[in-house]
Amino acid sequence: MSETNEHPTGKGRPTPPRKQQEQARKKPLVGNRSKEAKAQQKDKLREERQKARDGMMAGDERFLTVRDKGPQRRLARDVVDARFTAGELVLPLLFVVVLTTFIDSYEIQLFSLFAMWGIFGMVGIDAYVVGRAAKKKIKSKFGEDKLEGGIAWYSAMRSIQMRSLRIPKPQVKRFTRLEDL
Repeated sequence: MSETNEHPTGKGRPTPPRKQQEQARKKPLVGNRSKEAKAQQKDKLREERQKARDGMMAGDERFLTVRDKGPQRRLARDVVDARFTAGELVLPLLFVVVLTTFIDSYEIQLFSLFAMWGIFGMVGIDAYVVGRAAKKKIKSKFGEDKLEGGIAWYSAMRSIQMRSLRIPKPQVKRFTRLEDL
């Protein structure tokens, strides 16, 4: 019995030379590296970063960091931003303390040092009070069983920052009543 081959032998075309095969497989490792492509990519990234920054400053949830996302964090920010906090005075008063160290009077330097420590104590107490107030407001709105961890600390840390430097930017006016939030 003779066996017949039902499939034709070979692939029906000649094997391409190695040079052609390597050329066909070659792909750029990092994409288009021309000056125009680099400039275009740079502009695109700059626009994306600016859009994300503007969104974060405006308090848009899509652009916020994980630390700042969620309705409870938003309410905590509003509670902090609705009041004047002692932490907002730290940077300007520390500048004054540094200036007083140039005065050649031991009494004034000592007074400014104690004043600085008094400010730090006042900021600590105020941060604790703000944290408790935010926690209380969030408990009353969302329920005690749904309270996220770290809300008091988040509020306290935000209260220490100067209002103009806070990110996301304050969404409520200062001295807004807590009942209105």
